[in-house]
Amino acid sequence: MTRRFSLLVFDWDGTLMDSEARIVACMQEAMRALDLDPIGAGSIRRIIGLGIGEAVRALYPQADAGFISHFADAYRVAFMEASSVPQALFPGVEYVLGELDGAGYLLAVATGKGRSGLDRSLHESGLGARFHATRCADESRSKPHPAMLEELMERCGVSPRETLMIGDTTFDLDMARNAGASAVGVSYGVHPVEHLLGCEPLTILHAITDLPVWLGSDAGGRASATQGRAESR
Repeated sequence: MTRRFSLLVFDWDGTLMDSEARIVACMQEAMRALDLDPIGAGSIRRIIGLGIGEAVRALYPQADAGFISHFADAYRVAFMEASSVPQALFPGVEYVLGELDGAGYLLAVATGKGRSGLDRSLHESGLGARFHATRCADESRSKPHPAMLEELMERCGVSPRETLMIGDTTFDLDMARNAGASAVGVSYGVHPVEHLLGCEPLTILHAITDLPVWLGSDAGGRASATQGRAESR
């Protein structure tokens, strides 16, 4: 069987890690630290997946660069140092990544997290060695701009038609479409399924453990494509 996809790019928060509660709590803690009026969890959930600058602009449309910088600093302190709200990998993530890695897929991460936050999560989860490449919003452009995905494809030496983005938000799916790549959504993250369907993903997965099965099916696994090669880890 010829593989349709060579490179699988995962979002982090809401796709591999159940971090929604911690992100919401830390955004609200940043608001308290800056004496801002509180914003409800529902509004915060809608911006999860964006880079911190874009997220702050979405919540505070009149924000200037100074405000965004202060808010970002307060959020990072809350997330990296102060928060006791737990976060954990979704069930089956370690198994799925191991299976896909062993099957020869190139694995990558494209996330709205900053580099320090992702590196910490990769270290604490023990998943760092699974990924051939990672890109963060503070070293590229925020989703849904295609830059992160384009940079990952270039590094791994694959074309858009060989690339599949897996994510829980419209930002992920729109980024894939903007880059000319394919995408699948996951139903267990922060954006409702009906919003994801509006981005026309190839499918919606209801658990990350459904991904290897779908990739092995006619829908996910059969098409003419040249296998890409990654840089050495």
